[in-house]
Amino acid sequence: MNRLKRKIDDFLIEWKNDKNHLPLIIRGARQIGKTNAIEYFAKNNYKYVVEINFDLQKEYRTIFNNGYEVENIIHNISIINNNFEFVPNETLIFFDEIQDCQDVATSLKSFNIDRRFDVICSGSLLGINYNEIESNSVGNKEDYDMYSMDFEEFLWALGYKKQQIEDLYTCMKEVKPLSTSTYEIMSRNFLDYVILGGMPSIVSKFVENKNFTNILKMQKQIIRDYEEDITKYAIGLDKTRVLNAFRKVAVFLGNENKKFQISKIAKGARNREYYGVPDWLSDAGLVNISYCMDTCALPLKGNYNPDNYRLYFADTGLLIGSLDDEAQDDLRKNKNFNTYKGAIFENIVGDMLVKEGYKLYFYRNEKGTIEMDFFVRDANSLIPIEVKANDNATISLNKLIDDKKYKDIKYGIKLCNKNIGFNGKFYTFPYFMAFFLKRFLNEKS
Repeated sequence: MNRLKRKIDDFLIEWKNDKNHLPLIIRGARQIGKTNAIEYFAKNNYKYVVEINFDLQKEYRTIFNNGYEVENIIHNISIINNNFEFVPNETLIFFDEIQDCQDVATSLKSFNIDRRFDVICSGSLLGINYNEIESNSVGNKEDYDMYSMDFEEFLWALGYKKQQIEDLYTCMKEVKPLSTSTYEIMSRNFLDYVILGGMPSIVSKFVENKNFTNILKMQKQIIRDYEEDITKYAIGLDKTRVLNAFRKVAVFLGNENKKFQISKIAKGARNREYYGVPDWLSDAGLVNISYCMDTCALPLKGNYNPDNYRLYFADTGLLIGSLDDEAQDDLRKNKNFNTYKGAIFENIVGDMLVKEGYKLYFYRNEKGTIEMDFFVRDANSLIPIEVKANDNATISLNKLIDDKKYKDIKYGIKLCNKNIGFNGKFYTFPYFMAFFLKRFLNEKS
């Protein structure tokens, strides 16, 4: 099967073509395709590639023993493997799994000053280890956050061309309904994506087989792999508590208010005992945190309660894989999302927003009479986003737009299983167009 195209492919080309490019660190959870993307880029753009995996090739962890000067590092690498070629301006050095050798980040300043070799680093759970690195080469590196495949990349995997996807956006920009056939086909594609998630190995298997055979088995294995990572890397935290929290994400998403409550993770659990656990899971790329806003007003970053939050899986395939066997059967055979329907669509929209570069915020007043799933902003206003599992009345969305006390809110967005429209107060878009939102709002402004 042909390799799946990823958005990072174009970024890496742009990075190389920039004369002043810095050493690059690509961060993200495991199994999202980091190594594959870098190896593909290296093969097609460099004559010589030096690839070192600090997890599988532990002997290379000693290459910094004589300091961080480039000559010393190259010398030590060559002692271990004298087949590597180090040719200035033609060699890429690829350090993989650098969470197992934190000295790499400290060395990037030397590589940047030296300038003879391009350097790309990659690894899982990097956000956690940054705190333990003596010097992470501030100002001498560039960071890139990579995620599992978004819906546009999924459409590429299905064979859709960029112009076909651009035609979808044109309808969105012009607030023009999609044709019935286009809407129905894209809705079916999106439901497949919701069930699959965006892990490249799973998407590849689906595209190859054109069905869901063995997909659940693969999803559950990825979850087990993540749990093993937790037991390996949760340094400084009680690993049992991190595992408890990770395993309860789906449970809380099934509740009406979806609030993540430490007191209900385990008998006698207290907030102070779980301090730092949600942030650890977020830094690891396993979950996305959505914080409750104190008031529906700008600025977003300075107007939320850090103790009131929801956790969403960073890939909806993880949520699907966490459901019980009966729900799995119903989901795949009947496309019936049951009691998790609202949670699943909120999770996928949250995931799509994060992949567009947004932080997640929601609102729920004390009485529960107003609740909004997400908020983003454009240049001038705060924009509520309501995710509707069913085409019910948008009571909260109308209240926020109509009530003059919410002066930062000028209009809203409703994401649901309906075609494109605008009623003078809020835009209606089908779920699958959420990955266009940032572009739409930027160009609308």
